[in-house]
Amino acid sequence: MSKLFKRTKILATIGPSTNTAEKIEEVIMAGVNGCRLNCSHGSNEERDQQIKWIRAAAMKKGRSVAILQDLQGPKIRLGMIKDNRLDLAKGDELILESKEFEHNGEMIVPVQYNLAEKVKVGEPISMFDGKIKTEVVEIVSDTAIKVKILNDGFIMSRKGLNLPETDFGGDILTPKDLADIEYGAGSDYDYVSLSFVQSASDIQRLKQLLLSYGSNAKVIAKIETKKAVESEENLEAIVKAADGIMVARGDMAVEAGAEVVPIVQRKLISLCRAHSKLCIVATQMLSSMVDNPEPTRAEVSDVATAVVQGADVVMLSDETANGKYPVETVKEMKKVILYTQNHSRIASIAGLPIGEKSEVYDAISDAAARLAERIAADVIICQTASGVTATTMAAQRPNLPIVSVTPNQRVANQLALNYASSAFCRPYENDFGIKLAEELKASGYLQTKEGKKDLLVVVVSGDNNIAGTDTIKVRKI
Repeated sequence: MSKLFKRTKILATIGPSTNTAEKIEEVIMAGVNGCRLNCSHGSNEERDQQIKWIRAAAMKKGRSVAILQDLQGPKIRLGMIKDNRLDLAKGDELILESKEFEHNGEMIVPVQYNLAEKVKVGEPISMFDGKIKTEVVEIVSDTAIKVKILNDGFIMSRKGLNLPETDFGGDILTPKDLADIEYGAGSDYDYVSLSFVQSASDIQRLKQLLLSYGSNAKVIAKIETKKAVESEENLEAIVKAADGIMVARGDMAVEAGAEVVPIVQRKLISLCRAHSKLCIVATQMLSSMVDNPEPTRAEVSDVATAVVQGADVVMLSDETANGKYPVETVKEMKKVILYTQNHSRIASIAGLPIGEKSEVYDAISDAAARLAERIAADVIICQTASGVTATTMAAQRPNLPIVSVTPNQRVANQLALNYASSAFCRPYENDFGIKLAEELKASGYLQTKEGKKDLLVVVVSGDNNIAGTDTIKVRKI
C-alpha cells in the first residue's frame, strides 16, 4: 500500500520557481496533492495559465489535485521610501500617510491603506516583520496617523505592517479581494482562503459572496490575527463557520507572539478534527530549503509534529514558489510524512468527531474505521456524492488509506486535500467504488499484502436515491 500511504497531504505554493508546465508536473508527480495560487502576486491571466497546467498534470498522474485561491486580505504595506531605507531611533515620531505622494527622506512615509479610519490612539503597530515596534500617539488627519518608535532600526519600501489590537469591524475584504473573488468564481478553484480572519462573520460574508457568484468553492479561514485567537469561543466559532482552516504561523507570530504559535496550532488541529474540518499547517515548514538542498533537523521535527498531531495538510510557501529546490523540497516533505506515519500513531482527541450533517454519518464512519482496523483491511472505499462521507471518514484518522470515488469532479478535487483520501471521479453506477478498487488493483495502484491474492476492502456508501450514508460492506477483490 506504499503508493497510497502518505496520509498527511502536501499543499505547494506556485511561484517563479514552479511557473512552467514542466515544473508543476514535476512537483505533482513528486507528491503534491494541492496547489496554492497567491493573489498577492501575479495577474489573473497568469493564474489562469497555472490552473490549466495543474489540471493537465493531474490528468496525466491519473488523480485529483486541489487548487486553492489565496486572497491577499488587508495586508497593509508601506509605500515607496526614498533610497529604499529610512533609519529610525527609539523615541522618534513617524507619520503614516495614505494619500499618494513621493517620499523625500523625511519622517512622513506613504502607507497603502488608510489607517486613520481603523486605528485608535494607544494601539501597537509592528513594521517590517516585527523588526520595528510602534504605538499610535495621534490621529493626525482623515488620512494620516502619527506613531512613536519604540526601538532602533530601519524600514524599507513595501514592508508589511501588523496591527494586532486593531478591530477591522468585519471589513477585511479589500477592493482587490472583491475583484479577485468575482474573477475567481468563474475560474477553476476548489478552495478560497481568507486572510486575517477575526471572527466567524468574516467567513459567512465570503461564503455569501461566493454563492452569489455561483461558486461552489470551499472556504479556508487563515488564522493569523490576535483577534482570532483571543478566546477559545471565538476560535471554535471560526472553525465551525469555515470548511477548513490554515494555521498561518508567520503573521500569527508577529501579531500574537511567537510563543503563542505552537499552542494555537495544537488547539486548531484538535478543533478541526473534532468538527470534521480540514486543517492546513503553513509557513516556514522547510524554509531553509529555499537556498539549501537539505532541511534543518528542527524543520524535519516541525513537519513530523504536525503529522503526529493529525493535520490534514502541511504547506510549502517560498520553498516551492521562490526556492532553488522545489521538487527536492516536496520529496523531502513526503519522506518525513511517510516515516513519521509508519513509526508513530496519530495523537488522540477527546470524544468522537462531530460533522455538520448528522450523527448517523459520524457513527457509520467511526464503525467503518474500527471495523477496517479490526479485520486488517487493505483500504476503505468511500462512495460519495457531496464528499461528506469521505470527510467524516477522514476525521476518524484511520491508520490505512481511503479511496474516495464521486461522480462530481469538483468534489474529487476538494477531497484531494483530505486526510488519507485519494480521490477519483467516475460516473455513478451501483458499486462503482468496488469497480474502482478492481481497476486500481489491476493497474497496480492498489496492492495486496505479501502472500495474499485478494484485497480486503471496507466500502462505505449510501443509496444514490436517498441522501445519506447508511451502508458498510466488506469485500474481497
